Parts: sequence; C-alpha cells; structure tokens
Amino acid sequence: MIPSEHRNAIGWRMWLPSAVLMLSTLLSYVDRQTLSVLSPTILHDTGLSAGDYGDVGSAFQFAYMIANPLWGSILDYVGLRLGMLVAVSIWTVASVSHAWVGGFWGFAVARTLLGLGEGAAFPGGFRTATDSLPPDRQGRGMALAYSGASLGAIVTPLLVTPIALKFGWRAAFLVTGAFGAAWLALWLAVGRPPLLAPHRRAASLKFQRPDVRERRLWLIFASFGLGAVALGVVSQFSPLYLNRVMGRTQAELAWIIWIPFAGWEVGYFFWGWIADRYLHGDMRKAARVFVLLAILALPEALLPLFRSWPLVIAMFTWAMFVADGFVVTSLRVGSWLYPREQTALAAGVGSGSWSAVLVVLLPICGRLFDHKWYGAVFLTMSLLPTAGTLLWFGLSGTYRREAALTAVVS
Repeated sequence: MIPSEHRNAIGWRMWLPSAVLMLSTLLSYVDRQTLSVLSPTILHDTGLSAGDYGDVGSAFQFAYMIANPLWGSILDYVGLRLGMLVAVSIWTVASVSHAWVGGFWGFAVARTLLGLGEGAAFPGGFRTATDSLPPDRQGRGMALAYSGASLGAIVTPLLVTPIALKFGWRAAFLVTGAFGAAWLALWLAVGRPPLLAPHRRAASLKFQRPDVRERRLWLIFASFGLGAVALGVVSQFSPLYLNRVMGRTQAELAWIIWIPFAGWEVGYFFWGWIADRYLHGDMRKAARVFVLLAILALPEALLPLFRSWPLVIAMFTWAMFVADGFVVTSLRVGSWLYPREQTALAAGVGSGSWSAVLVVLLPICGRLFDHKWYGAVFLTMSLLPTAGTLLWFGLSGTYRREAALTAVVS
C-alpha cells in the first residue's frame, strides 16, 4: 500500500495506473484471442487438426505458466515501468510473427514466445492495484486492471474478423502488432510519476522465486488453477464448438462470440465488489465464497444437451462469470498470504497455476473435440472447480482456525 499522503495528493487519479494496466491486459487478450477467434478459418487453410490446435494452445500455456511467476518476481524487483516495457515489446513481436507461419511448429514457437511476454500482464495489474489504492478499493482496482482481458476478448472478434475476411487471417496479426506498438508509446508517456508511483526497491529485497514447498502456493493453485479453468476452455474452444456443432460460420461468430466474454467483464467487477464488501481479510468468508462458486459451476456439465446456440452462448457466459469469482477471491486471499512487496509474485503464482492446469487439459480437450466427445470436455470443466475447492479446504485448515481464534479473541 502506498503512503496515505501520496493517495491524497493524486485524488481521483489514483485509479489511472490501474486503467493504464487495463489497456495492457486488453492488448494481451486481443493478441491471444486472434488465433482462437479465427481458428475455424486457420485450421481449414493450414490443415491443422483440433488436436494440433490444442497442442499449440498448450505450448502457449506452458510458457505462460513459467512466465507469470517469473515476471511477478521481475516486476517486484525492477519496477513496473521497465518490466512492462520489456514484456509488451516481447509479446508484440510474437503477435506479429503469427503472420509468417503456417504449420504446427511455426504456430507453436509463436505461441510460446507470446506466452513468455504476456506472463507480465496479470502480475503487473495486481501489483499496480495494491501499490496505488487503499485496501478497501484494491479489489475494484484489480478488477479494473484485469477487466482489459475480458474487454479485449469482447472486441477481438469484432475487430479481427472483418480484417481476416477482407485481407486474410495473416493481416489480422499485423494489425494487432500495431496496437502493441501504440501501447508502448503510451506507456513511455504516462508510466511515470505521478501517474505511477516511483519504484523504490528496499535494500533487503531479493529476487524472489515461487517456492513449491509453501502451502500458500498450493492454496492459490487449488482455487485459481482448478477453479478458473473455464476461462481457458471457453476461450480456446467456444468458436470451434459453435462452428462445428451449432453450425455458425466464421462471419457469424464475429457477432456472437464476444458475448461470453461480456460475462467475464461483468464478473470481474461483481466479484471485486464482493471481495471489497464481504471478505475483509477473513479466510472463513473466503471459504464460503469458494463453496458457492463450486456449486454455481456444476450446471456447466449440461451444455452439450442444449440444441439452441443462444442457450449455448448463455452457458458459456455463465461459466466465464463464475470462473471470475475464483480468480478475484483467490488473488485477494493471495494478497493476505504474501507481503506487499511480493504482490506481483502472488498474482504470477495464480496465473501460472491456471496455465499449468491448461497445459495438461487443452491437448486432451483438442483430441476429445476431434472425436466429438464434447460432453467429456464440459463435464471436466464443471467438476474441476469442485475438486479445487475441496483441495483448498484441505490446505487452508490452519489459516481458517487462526481466523476463528482471532475473531473470538477480538
């Protein structure tokens, strides 16, 4: 938390750093979702199978898994200004490189480089919110910074589909690269005091790495990595499902595929508000929220029973909304378990654990799609949050008992 006198000095401008980071997460999801949105066309033109497509997605997630905690440590150590400048430069180059590949290995390398760069987006947004806002507004600040992801996923089909239909899918990646260059110019102009608090690294601060022996890491893995899995499955496979099962064309997808991501956008602010108003640093209350979210995720298993594409879209939207609750609540818990100087690392652990699950899951889902076993995909998507919640309860007993004891004493 930054000093109170600094918050008072900038007044309403305390929200601007989170807004600027929102633009970076928006950019990251435009770059990330272009391949997903155009997947029916790209797979047709290149001859890639859904299994190949799942493996390419896994390559991205593997790099993203490693990059999130790594960038979290880097941003804590070198500061947001320099760290985000380097990270966005990397993923902008990676995005443009998609325009010159056409086979499995080309896409795999491009996605790996993209994942390595984009690993900074979420740690950067979380670190910005905790550095620039008081505790009772950090949940909403995090929601603002992260909302760029869902907003980017909303605008991507509306932006890239007309370009791809008119100029070809390769041109779409060139346009997204241009947006990256524009953001870098903006960051050089505004990523400095007073809009961004100056980075002062304590003399005692060392370069931190996630420690797999720590219980707090596995708590975040259980609730974020397993709880929010629908964000990855829906993002990656909803265009293919709507195309292959619901018969929607590439042109039609541009006007409907953004709807689930609107649920993601709403979810960030709704669950951010819940976190600020209800949790108040209490692990027992966080446990209740996780139970509620696990129950709300169960109906996702019914998705293959729907024969109407609007109902399918509605269920995809619901899945994204519920998964957001796991993200926001997990990161608020992480902000209690990690010290302030390691908040970017905590966010990196969350996003990295989510990617670790998807590294395994996406190739499996791709092969299930090739065999038209869609029910298995969505059943798994609905049950993993329950598994994560049960694991979280098993790991959090000590913390919850400490919270109960504190409440009795007070």
